[in-house]
Amino acid sequence: MFNKTMNYLEKVLPVQEVSAHCDIPCGIYDPGHALVSTLTVIRMIDLINENRDGEQNVEWHNKINRYIAEKERHAAIVKHEIRVIWGDFFKAPHFEKHPELHELTHSIMLLGSKAKQEVNKDAALELLEKVNRFAEIFWELKEIPTKRAVSPYQPAREVVYPVL
Repeated sequence: MFNKTMNYLEKVLPVQEVSAHCDIPCGIYDPGHALVSTLTVIRMIDLINENRDGEQNVEWHNKINRYIAEKERHAAIVKHEIRVIWGDFFKAPHFEKHPELHELTHSIMLLGSKAKQEVNKDAALELLEKVNRFAEIFWELKEIPTKRAVSPYQPAREVVYPVL
């Protein structure tokens, strides 16, 4: 019944088909989500390491499993957010101006995977540095200056912020 109604409406009130060149409206790109998720990965690693020697009862297992799940979820968010900006926002002139973008994005993908697979603080810190560099390039291309400042929450690491 619903399909018949929709088919009838399409005949009576034709709708022009439209398409877009990206997944989200132009201009709604921001590496901030990737940065916050990278900080979350680092924080979860810190919490896992702080609780390694706890009494291994049900509560301990629950806590560690939750930290691991969040670490992996946020590492996936980092990869997703960077991949969307790389695939949808950056264009040929951007790659010409910053030839490091392909390698930088690839290294973020690899480090994001490593952050999911391991409890490796050094890899997570390297991921943060790469995502910070990605953010600097992104904001530079939008002609918005940036600054580095320590995040106001744990793990209290230096992050790139746009100066608005």
